[in-house]
Amino acid sequence: MNESNRKVLLITGASSGIGEATARMAVDQGYRVALVARSEEKLRALAEELGPENAAAWACDVTDFDEQQRTVETVVAHFGAIDAVFANAGTGGEPGGFSGAPVESWRTMVEVNILGAAYTLRASLAEVKKARGHVILTGSVAGRRTLAGSMYSATKWAVSAIGYGLREEIKGSGVRVTLLEPGMVDTPFFDEAKPEALKPDDTARAVLY
Repeated sequence: MNESNRKVLLITGASSGIGEATARMAVDQGYRVALVARSEEKLRALAEELGPENAAAWACDVTDFDEQQRTVETVVAHFGAIDAVFANAGTGGEPGGFSGAPVESWRTMVEVNILGAAYTLRASLAEVKKARGHVILTGSVAGRRTLAGSMYSATKWAVSAIGYGLREEIKGSGVRVTLLEPGMVDTPFFDEAKPEALKPDDTARAVLY
C-alpha cells in the first residue's frame, strides 16, 4: 500500500492499556499511528516494536495545551496528515469521596480527563476536518451512572458532555464523533489486576470498528 494512502491515527495515553492495545490493532489494520503519552520510555519501546514505517512517538503532557499544539504540528510534519484522533488519556483519583479525598487528586483528574481531552480536540480538529476524519473519546460507564463520592465519575460525565457538544458543533463537517463508554477495563489504571473486567483489546476493537 502507498504510504500516503495509509490513514494516520493519533492516540493519547498510548503507552499502556487501551491506548497501547489500540495502537497495535490499528497497525495490524493498516494505519500509521502517532503515539502520545507522558512516558517517553514506554512510547519509544512500543514505536520500535511496531516499526518506524508504522509508528512514531511523542512524549507530551496532555494538560499543557501549547505542548499538545506543538505535538500535533510535529505529527503532521512527520506523517503529512491526521485522519483520526483518539482522545484516550485519563487518570483516576484517590479514596475519600467529597468528604475526605485529597483535593490535589481532583485537580489532576480535571486537568487530565477533562481539559486534556478538550485540548486534544482543540489542537487536532483543524487537521481532522481537512481529512473529514473521525474523533473518538474515551468516556466511561462512570459518566452514565451516579457513583457515590466520585470526582472521577464527575470528570467522565464531563467527557460525555464534550462528546455530545462536539458532535453538535461540527455537524455537517464530514467528521464523525464517537464516544466510547466502557465499564471496568483491566489496565494499569488499577493497582491490582481485575481478571473479571474487560480487556484492553475489547475496547481497542470498538475503537477500530
